[in-house]
Amino acid sequence: MTSFPPPCRPSPLPPALAELDRTAVMGICNVTPDSFSDGGRYMELVAALDHCDQMLAEGADLIDVGGESTRPGAPRVEEGEELRRVIPVVKELADRAVTVSVDTMRASVASAAVQAGAAMINDVSGGLADPDMFNAVAAAGVPVVLTHWRGHSIGMDGLDRYDDVVAEVVTELSRRAEAAQEAGIDPSRIVLDPGLGFAKTGASNWPLLASLDRLGELGFPLLVGASRKRFLDSASPGPGGVGPGPDGRDPATAALTTVAAAQGAWCVRVHAVAANAAAVRVIGAIREHDLSRSGQVVL
Repeated sequence: MTSFPPPCRPSPLPPALAELDRTAVMGICNVTPDSFSDGGRYMELVAALDHCDQMLAEGADLIDVGGESTRPGAPRVEEGEELRRVIPVVKELADRAVTVSVDTMRASVASAAVQAGAAMINDVSGGLADPDMFNAVAAAGVPVVLTHWRGHSIGMDGLDRYDDVVAEVVTELSRRAEAAQEAGIDPSRIVLDPGLGFAKTGASNWPLLASLDRLGELGFPLLVGASRKRFLDSASPGPGGVGPGPDGRDPATAALTTVAAAQGAWCVRVHAVAANAAAVRVIGAIREHDLSRSGQVVL
């Protein structure tokens, strides 16, 4: 017997997102040459916008635009280059009334993106990479995603050291949420992300996915970003036990989207939208049916 809690949402959100009664689907638009899955595919503005149009047509509720790869081992990009990649895409999408999130660790990029029309900041460093980030987000008055993070991509694999990964991630994320509030960010605008793949090379990811309820007890909406990450190879063995690689991880990603939606995650961040959009809608339909019958979703 499994109960499906409803998703907790941040605020303020555009009406189309605020009124959702299911987990939201965030489509990924990487305008980078070196992202682990789709680096170089969407560097040109037209290609990026075409990709976003496709994701929206497949059921994405918002688009996350990023101009700096955070794959393991990736070097940092210069601030000016990140701005050059990101801002034109944000502006074009915002002009089309698309809800846009910006994936950045820089306060300057966050501020420029909000000015260009972004509705949310997604900081995979949880505010640790730039000491000005929280002040910038507080001034902008938009929701922010705080991801569990222990260091930049170039050395993060060496930071996968945990005695109890769930307890430590809960504690470290709680501290980031407290720091954000101390900087003036309204708690209703904070979203937490367990940081799958960030300083977590393999087995460390699975306990977190089995314990999203522990993270939910912190009282903030949750974003889950498992899409195409390398730890999924262990659940998607190919011939000879070799993992299928990024594109071949989409079925496992959709399975985890179902798990996250069933546990009340506010949002999932994905590359391939169609299957994940179907997954959250299936969970939403089950929840709606059972709520209309008994007030609680029980399978």
